[in-house]
Amino acid sequence: MKRAIVIVIDSMGIGAMPDCKEFNDVPECNTLKHVCEFNNGLNVPNMQKIGLGNIQDFKGIKKEPNPAGQYGTMFEKSKGKDTTTGHWEMAGLISPKPFSTYPDGFPEELIEKFINKTKCGGVLANRPASGTAIIAELNDEHHKTKFPIVYTSADSVFQIAVDTDLIPLQTLYNWCETARELLDKGDYNVSRVIARPYKIIDGKPTRISKDRRDYSMVPSHTVLNDIKESGGKVIAIGKIEDIFSKSGITHAIHTGSNREGLELTLKAVKNKLDLDKIAYPDYKKINTKTGDLIFTNLVDTDMLYGHRNDPKGYGKAIEEIDTFIDDIIENMTDDDLLILTADHGCDPTVDGTDHTREKVPVLVYSNCIKPKDLGIINGFDYIAKIIKEHIF
Repeated sequence: MKRAIVIVIDSMGIGAMPDCKEFNDVPECNTLKHVCEFNNGLNVPNMQKIGLGNIQDFKGIKKEPNPAGQYGTMFEKSKGKDTTTGHWEMAGLISPKPFSTYPDGFPEELIEKFINKTKCGGVLANRPASGTAIIAELNDEHHKTKFPIVYTSADSVFQIAVDTDLIPLQTLYNWCETARELLDKGDYNVSRVIARPYKIIDGKPTRISKDRRDYSMVPSHTVLNDIKESGGKVIAIGKIEDIFSKSGITHAIHTGSNREGLELTLKAVKNKLDLDKIAYPDYKKINTKTGDLIFTNLVDTDMLYGHRNDPKGYGKAIEEIDTFIDDIIENMTDDDLLILTADHGCDPTVDGTDHTREKVPVLVYSNCIKPKDLGIINGFDYIAKIIKEHIF
């Protein structure tokens, strides 16, 4: 059975898009290049072997005279620089209209509806903010009032943070579902509602990554739906299930770290993942010639290091990812196709803590393809194209 394995290194952009100024980004932004320079080079021999260093000059990543795979640079067609837009386009869905952002906070009528429907009593903040900063700032007031902390960013997100030792985790999820419902009913065009649970650990408010959940708008038809409807498996690892609002997914498992996501991906490649345990209720095993998709998002590069302006941590995260690539390749069959890419940028060395509008790398490896330079590719939907060509 043919399989495509897509691993998204969240926010590992490789240079500003020509229209970056429309998204309030500087032309100098280049996440991977600047992370390499800050760390005086990165040790990523497996991605280097496929051809990462051949795409452009990255300090410490050599150009391979005989690369093992295909490599290129993808330009985004969609108008956005966020997780949802990037992943949807990879799955074949272009978003010509950007999602709405709320630099002055969300409209009062929306907040009032949210308070009334959830019976939360009130909200704190309702403004753009860094998640770690706003939680630290308002934690005491949150404990005093039990009001959720509602905030946004330069991206199209409605984020809700609570201390889950004060407000139960399920209550937070319920509030997020209510926010998603209200946003969908109105003309708000908000990409994601994000549950941001935290706890006080060693006296400090600390976000709990494994319990984060994203509530995205439901996409129209994607390559994921094509595979599922044809009888193939779509195994979502990390926040993929949330990004696609469960559409086109057959199996899903959330992760608390990049390492966990990589370990689960390797298990899936080895056919050692307990699929019965993570199967959707509507999944039915049928005999089919359609191949399967393993789709993994590795969020730590973005969430823990990009948004927190930590190029050192970002570099270590990329190096950790690379250590798994050789094991994944060694356990692939001749009918497997591996795709490594990113969904946008989040340059930790430029001013601000938001995503950056960037081009992304694409690395493709398989025993059944010839290595080559793919050059400049117009559209992340190139991923959907090669998945279809391989699986069907």
